Amino acid sequence: MRYLVLATATALLGTAAAAETPRVVATVGMLADVAAQVAGDCAEVEALMGPGIDPHLFQPTPADVRRLQQADALLYVGLGLEGQLATVLDRVGRDRRTLAIGPAIAEGTDLIRTDDRYGVDPHLWMDVSLWSRTIAPLAELLADLGCADVTPRAEVYANQLAALHGWVGASIAAIPEGSRVLVTAHDAFGYFARAYGITEIALQGLTTKSEASIADIRETADDVAAHGVPAVFVESTINPRSIEALREALRDRGHSVELGGQLYSDALGDAGTPEGTYIGMIRANTLTITQALGGTPPEWPEPLADWAAQWGLGNP
Repeated sequence: MRYLVLATATALLGTAAAAETPRVVATVGMLADVAAQVAGDCAEVEALMGPGIDPHLFQPTPADVRRLQQADALLYVGLGLEGQLATVLDRVGRDRRTLAIGPAIAEGTDLIRTDDRYGVDPHLWMDVSLWSRTIAPLAELLADLGCADVTPRAEVYANQLAALHGWVGASIAAIPEGSRVLVTAHDAFGYFARAYGITEIALQGLTTKSEASIADIRETADDVAAHGVPAVFVESTINPRSIEALREALRDRGHSVELGGQLYSDALGDAGTPEGTYIGMIRANTLTITQALGGTPPEWPEPLADWAAQWGLGNP
């Protein structure tokens, strides 16, 4: 009987400890992964939207709303990225800690302005140096939730992102200058293009609510043909038929382009893969772009060697 009482007490203590672990829900994987790296084991961090989910079009289910309501803290990008989810976030967020990371890191930043309803481009994670600014406010929020020792983890991750930023820039610089043109389905790579010195051509604007029109495809085909682009790219969250229509329009103009591969724009890759992390997402995109456009990526930086070893990856 004594052992039963002890076992029961231990189980109850374990349950209480588990219950005290703060739960953090982030809207998109790019934000959830940074929070998870900084939190370590002190918090449960999950992404509301998984691989292949387009945040521009996301409509929460009752189960999604319950996940938000059960969280101790909510993280979202803001700046219009989450579309219809924003109303739910405003309502649910009144009773718990919330952090809109876009406005939090945008101060003093020259955001890319747009003439649509967004006003600014919300795809901040495409510039690694800009996205690394999320670390400090996330560390502060986690500390407020009771997480200890977030500072050392935050410093390690900041160093990793600094190395990643430099590697991406060196990779894009390895592409022949005349081929540094990135053609994608929608306008998600503006910050990437600005940060790393590549021209962006997109079939659609920031939102994916409607597909590219025939006029959009024709205009883009003329632009791509004029640049002599060798490859175009599909995105993991967008139907590839618009890019296929663009390739067909280019063939009609006597300009054949290769399909350079799939890029991760508004969502991470599958969980349990390198691309299911923010570092892995940026790495995969950079390798795909660089190699398809005729460049040779440099060696993977030393500060990221442990990350690569964790996933069984060698040098590109």
